[in-house]
Amino acid sequence: MRLALHPSTDPADYCFCHRLRVRFAETDAMGIVHHAAYFPYLEEARVAWLRHIGHPYDAVRNSGVDFAVLEAFMQYRMAVRFDELVDVHVAIGAATRTTFQMGYLLSVGSEVRATGGTVHGALNRSGRPIRLPSWLATTADPAGTSEERSEP
Repeated sequence: MRLALHPSTDPADYCFCHRLRVRFAETDAMGIVHHAAYFPYLEEARVAWLRHIGHPYDAVRNSGVDFAVLEAFMQYRMAVRFDELVDVHVAIGAATRTTFQMGYLLSVGSEVRATGGTVHGALNRSGRPIRLPSWLATTADPAGTSEERSEP
């Protein structure tokens, strides 16, 4: 396991926040979000973060770089339900020459609902590992103090 990140439960430790609304299709008969639906929430927030820092994912891919998910984990703390507004907080973690980690906090209001993490590898169009783009290492906010929101 490459992941060495331990996501915080404090929103102030994250550099970006993306807000989304839970869709009915993501829930079970009791209106609770299915566990597998959390991972697309992380992806949506990650793509919003890239756009926010001036590197939209389509532009990154057009430059010949792709970010494959190598590992992912989620710790479920409290159910997320239909029609709730979920804040997905994002922080970039450790980076190597070819990989980087991201941490996530999912909250509704002041309630922590889940934490998670992903490890990504930089690949070329042939699927071979390549060096991370230089801008990626410089975008981390070590203090994790700036928070931006994007509305659903």
